[in-house]
Amino acid sequence: MSETQEIACDYHEDQSFKGEKLIYPAASRNKEPILQVLKRFILCDNDQCDHEVPLFLEVASGSGQHLAHFAPHFPHVKFQPTEVDENLLGSISYYAQTCPTKNILPPKQVDICAKLSNYGFKENSIDYIYNANMITYGPYSKDGVITPESNVEFHASLKSRNPLWGIRDINDLVKLAEQNNLSLIDTVEMPANNKTLVWKKD
Repeated sequence: MSETQEIACDYHEDQSFKGEKLIYPAASRNKEPILQVLKRFILCDNDQCDHEVPLFLEVASGSGQHLAHFAPHFPHVKFQPTEVDENLLGSISYYAQTCPTKNILPPKQVDICAKLSNYGFKENSIDYIYNANMITYGPYSKDGVITPESNVEFHASLKSRNPLWGIRDINDLVKLAEQNNLSLIDTVEMPANNKTLVWKKD
């Protein structure tokens, strides 16, 4: 079973909770491997950040656990959590408020299908965008092939719930990215049959 499957299950079980600190087991397990990837690509120390503080936007923050784990390792970066489900904003706020480096901003309710400018984000104001299980981290197919069998079953499960859902093919994402001036610069193998895709704006 992939981490994404477990996160989806946890989310379904916890989605009715409001204002509580939520802990998703899959997020607890994958936060450190993802952090190690971020350390390769987030370039900011005290000398580099004298003029402007980089902004790191997380799409679909879920429980808030990921940013709570990442932020202390990058004290000179501002982290902006977002989530479409208002029931999760309380948990995200808890993690933001208790972050020892105080560099997690209050969460914003954001539907990523809309333009970010609708939520007050100015053009070129975001330095990094991260998302788990939708576009940058999770299971993917390649050349139409999904492996292992657990991901095949997960793909079928998603499709049965909504025909527009499902595991995305990396080649399709590359074509879409090119239309939006983005290039795939790295594909990192992750635990539990997941991958992290790293994109850079041209």
